[in-house]
Amino acid sequence: MTDITHILGGEWSPPSSEIDPPELQIRTAMQSAGIDPPKEIKIDGQLHRFSTKGRKKDDSGWYVFFPEEPIAGRFGCWRDNLDSKFCVKIGRDLSTVEHMAITRRNAEAQAHRDAARARKHEVAASTVETIWTDAGLASPDHPYLARKNIKPHGARITGDGRLIVPLYGDDGIASLQYIDAEGDKKYHPGGEARGKYWMIGDLDGPLFIAEGFATAATINEITNCAVAVAYSAGNLVSVTGTMRTLHGSQQEIIIVADNDESGVGINSAEQASAKHGGRIVIPPTKGDANDYVAAGGDLYELLFPQTDAWLIPADEFSDQPAPINWLVKHWIQRNALCMVHGPSGGGKTFFVLDVLLHVAAGIPDWFGHKIKPGPVVYLAGEGHHGLRGRIAAWKQHNGVSNLDMWLSKAGCDLNTPAGYQKVAEAIRALPYPPCVIAVDTLHRFLDGDENSAQDAKTMLDACAALMTEFNCTVILVHHTGISDEAQHRARGSSAWKGALDIEISVVPAKGDGSIQIVQRKSKDAEEAADIWVDLESIPIKGWLDEDGEQVTSAVIIEGTQTKASEKASPTAKQQKLFERAWFHSGASELNDAPYLTRQAFIDFMVSDGYSEGSAKNYAKPSYEKGMARILQDAEIIAPEADGWVVINEAFSASLMVRK
Repeated sequence: MTDITHILGGEWSPPSSEIDPPELQIRTAMQSAGIDPPKEIKIDGQLHRFSTKGRKKDDSGWYVFFPEEPIAGRFGCWRDNLDSKFCVKIGRDLSTVEHMAITRRNAEAQAHRDAARARKHEVAASTVETIWTDAGLASPDHPYLARKNIKPHGARITGDGRLIVPLYGDDGIASLQYIDAEGDKKYHPGGEARGKYWMIGDLDGPLFIAEGFATAATINEITNCAVAVAYSAGNLVSVTGTMRTLHGSQQEIIIVADNDESGVGINSAEQASAKHGGRIVIPPTKGDANDYVAAGGDLYELLFPQTDAWLIPADEFSDQPAPINWLVKHWIQRNALCMVHGPSGGGKTFFVLDVLLHVAAGIPDWFGHKIKPGPVVYLAGEGHHGLRGRIAAWKQHNGVSNLDMWLSKAGCDLNTPAGYQKVAEAIRALPYPPCVIAVDTLHRFLDGDENSAQDAKTMLDACAALMTEFNCTVILVHHTGISDEAQHRARGSSAWKGALDIEISVVPAKGDGSIQIVQRKSKDAEEAADIWVDLESIPIKGWLDEDGEQVTSAVIIEGTQTKASEKASPTAKQQKLFERAWFHSGASELNDAPYLTRQAFIDFMVSDGYSEGSAKNYAKPSYEKGMARILQDAEIIAPEADGWVVINEAFSASLMVRK
């Protein structure tokens, strides 16, 4: 018989007395979203407006809820660009039919909201144009301007003494903001604020984006640069996007966020930077940039930090010019911690340089893998003389004249406060943040012992801080051990592997073979297929040594795969995974055969750096690429109790002998 419980919603049961009334559930949902709910919730299918912050004449909050069971709808705040769906809990899972009904009602609610909003915007647009045209220019002596110590910048004034500042869009003035003598702000009723802005100053250099008028005015007066007023933290993302569209990818954008208690300004600035690009500046004390100046802070130094030229352009470094844009499909993720390891002299620096130079040059393809161009910072701790030649040879070989890349002149102790500050300050001073930072090699930037879990943690914390601050990938270049077995894993503490999102081995060529690039870990993603490369020596044009002899360097070219180098089959890989998990968990037995519980397997996977979700997937028989599915289909293991027992005699004997 066909199971239709998912359609009907299961067996009928009376509503639970423990479930809160719908009105209370809706109020709680609003509070969780940061909205002060109205005193009364009406569930009638109509759009209702209310004040979200208890202010008089504020009706930026809205909601629509439909009375049909199960009760569902939407709520939000136009001022903060908030829009949330919510369905009242009824004490059981909803049926497919009910889910379809809720989807329809939510669409109706959004249509209600959008229609009401469009009507208000249309009426307001014609009104604000008249108000702005008829208003007189504000005096520099206005109490608000005097208190903030800023100029009017073309602001106007109402008959009752309030400042007026405009919000512009594609079609002219869309709304107005009114500011009284005490600094209380109010938008024109019904005016559209989302994505709207006001430019202060002429664009000739960096473009700043600030949340409020006073902050923008302060920045313009101190820097003489153009500033876009976004009016709110919630508007930073959309205004940054507009500025990027209007002025292009090469325009330097600096987002000046408020340092508020809630952290909303900083979070919004980070989102804007991640989506549209731009350097972020945050006052070191609570408040905005105007507050920082009022407290005696040096805003110019904060906006334009000085550098000691510790980072220099790659083109200057190799006697050639500079800049371009972004990273590597299937191999290196954005906003990830990556490690590339290999034995000394095995070609790992050649590999990392080759990848990053493709990124810095804007070459869209790397061995068949799509590249997203972007700025690169290469922290070089050693081998600078050789690097000059390698970069110059690569540029010559690939026909590249410009690189969007910066290199350090020396190493430093990155995992110390002073070392981190040195690196961070140097990067902050660059025209725009990098999309990737390489640290070559790890031991040249580590103060401590690579075998120490505590020292590893301080280095990993420093890398995480760089990733967070600059919204970028960090690549650690590290050595492996000497033995053949050790050449497939990073030297030192196991803490390194556990923290990695991506792990790549550079396996040296054997005999006449090629260098093998192996991705050993790709967190939450399928591992990439191996790549084989060779090093080809080329003469660098115009480079002669002191004896007048030609200087050469090497570049990476496509190599040849050999049968001996082919990756293990999926079954062999999963057997190895089972084996590692079994020994890690204590090598339990059941009926004289190796036995591994599901939980022990998941715990091992998590300890090895996988997310708990990925670990659970690998343990599901339904997941076709997981350990459980592959080994059960191959009749290597069989489900038993709350885990698996090995049923393949050869594999079982191998494990038991080793135990």
